[in-house]
Amino acid sequence: MNKIKFALLSIIVLLILIFVYSVTYNFAEPKAYDFMVRHVLTEKLPFHNKQVYGSGDVVLVMIDTITVDKYRWPWKRELYCKLFEYFHKYAQPKVVVHDSIIGSLDKDNPESDKKFFETINKFDNLVSGFMPLINESWGDKNFGEKYDRQFKEKFALKIDNELTEIPSFYPGLMPFPQEYFNAIKHIGSVSFLSGFIDGRLSSNALDEVQRNYEYMLAYKENFYPSLALEAFLIANNFPKIKVTDSYIEFPDLNYRIKHSVTKHQMFVPIKYYKLWNGYSHPAISAIDIMNSYDNLQKGKKAVINPDIFKDKIVVIGANVPAGGGLNDTKNTPVYSAHPGADIQATVIDNILHNDFLKVLPKAFNILITILGMIAVYAVIRIHTLFKSITLAFALIAGYLLFSTVCFYFGCVVNVITPVVMYIVTMIIAYIHKFVLENRSKEKVKSAMGKYMSEDVMKRVVMNIDNLGLGGKKAVVTVLFSDIRGFTSMSETMPAEQVSQILNEYFTEMEPIITKYNGIINKFIGDAVMAIFGEPIQDKNHALNAVKCGYEMLMKVKELQKKWAEEGKPKIDIGIGINTGEVFVGNIGSVNRMEYTVIGDTVNLASRLESYNKVYKTKMLISSSTYEQTKSILDVIRISDVEIRGKSHKMDIYEVLKVIC
Repeated sequence: MNKIKFALLSIIVLLILIFVYSVTYNFAEPKAYDFMVRHVLTEKLPFHNKQVYGSGDVVLVMIDTITVDKYRWPWKRELYCKLFEYFHKYAQPKVVVHDSIIGSLDKDNPESDKKFFETINKFDNLVSGFMPLINESWGDKNFGEKYDRQFKEKFALKIDNELTEIPSFYPGLMPFPQEYFNAIKHIGSVSFLSGFIDGRLSSNALDEVQRNYEYMLAYKENFYPSLALEAFLIANNFPKIKVTDSYIEFPDLNYRIKHSVTKHQMFVPIKYYKLWNGYSHPAISAIDIMNSYDNLQKGKKAVINPDIFKDKIVVIGANVPAGGGLNDTKNTPVYSAHPGADIQATVIDNILHNDFLKVLPKAFNILITILGMIAVYAVIRIHTLFKSITLAFALIAGYLLFSTVCFYFGCVVNVITPVVMYIVTMIIAYIHKFVLENRSKEKVKSAMGKYMSEDVMKRVVMNIDNLGLGGKKAVVTVLFSDIRGFTSMSETMPAEQVSQILNEYFTEMEPIITKYNGIINKFIGDAVMAIFGEPIQDKNHALNAVKCGYEMLMKVKELQKKWAEEGKPKIDIGIGINTGEVFVGNIGSVNRMEYTVIGDTVNLASRLESYNKVYKTKMLISSSTYEQTKSILDVIRISDVEIRGKSHKMDIYEVLKVIC
């Protein structure tokens, strides 16, 4: 039965731990990760100029509020041409990334669209954005199949595929107008999927946080680049690509990116940088580029010197709060309204400089959690309350310091989940310790109860912190009983047989004494000393003591018959009872004490018991006891008895019968 209980409790505890781990890992851990990224991990990139931070390799050109104040949105697409022509004619960027989607033609301004398509067709280093669809597939199946085929032939990557299984998540693509499709030469996905860094997709609308990036996505068993990857490929003259379950490799460059692969996607955690005025990279207003183009066309000095873009990667994007269709912001760990173009610049910087987070394996996180839980449990089981709490919280603080140091150096570990599990382990350990200690105390109490009265034991437990010598005066009734002829019996019988008779006798007497609210103060050889009135408060202690003594005599008569049948010697007992004031409390030394009563009342009770031999009686009580019990007794008075140690004679009474 104990094994079954232990197994059931173990299963319940295990289920609780699994539940707490799951809830914490799924709901609290992403927030803890965001906190660490925001306050510990993010670092400033090297200075690009005195005003903004940046790696110096990626520059933002933003269609911002100033730009749309001059050129009201939506504008004709030919205005984009000023931006593109500036970079085509005057600047020499390594790559231009257009973080935008062109999903339809401007039917009101066809000539403007034509000029735009002609302009972008001049670029061999322009990357245009495309959008894979998450919840929609092709409405027209024939069109979809044709478009997929064209898209694959023009833009699919040629890679060495060693994936165990190709991810499948996107049911379709947002199609380009045919004219735009024909004009562009390079594409990159602009898709962001919210989720945690282990690939769990967010099912909580409140947690649409961009923590990962797909450098490469799979669509109908073909592979397509993101904006960042295509920019990297162009900048490095299109090196060969190899994809495994663990890495995106570039053998020609002796370079690889560690990624994770799920059935949905291939992803890499984004390493964010500190922001300045909402950006982590140099951000130049598009209006300054457009004005620079106009000035250069007229032979005037440019507002923005084209030389600053030489061999850079330029990301063109939009960030106009409350500007319909131009507020391209995402929720990231570092900023809830992070411009999408700056996120693209960040992931481009990550891949350009091999500046990625090192995510420790899930197995390591589980292992360190389990080891910490074992350590916490061991500390609590071994040490005292104060020391165990101190050490347990020191361990928790140590782990928080460890995780902080890991994040500081770009190494990602679980932060809050182990801490919560350690705290839950503390609670379980203290409950377990409490149960075990209580069980141990009960065993001790049970064992000690065989050596002292249960009521004395309770008194000791209640005053465990205030034990000491001393006590109080109280009026009690003391009962002594003794076996007649015990000395001669012990001389003629083996000690083992004597012991058996005594044990049986005491076993029968103990419940009778307890029944009448008495406590056995001690066994003295074959004698029993019992107290009534303390520590059990009983105003009828004299009455109960006499009833107890009479029932003890009746029980001995029953035992005599039983022992006679068993061939054992006949034994008889004598009982003496006295009521009076005593000193009751702890007597002895500071290291060893006994709860007992002392005083003349005790001595008289002992002497009354011995006088049974003189008067050939079985139960004698004092006059003080008789005065409180005479209403229920049939007695014989023995007058003027000279008691040893007493200066005057006194009456004592033989109890013949108790009338209940």
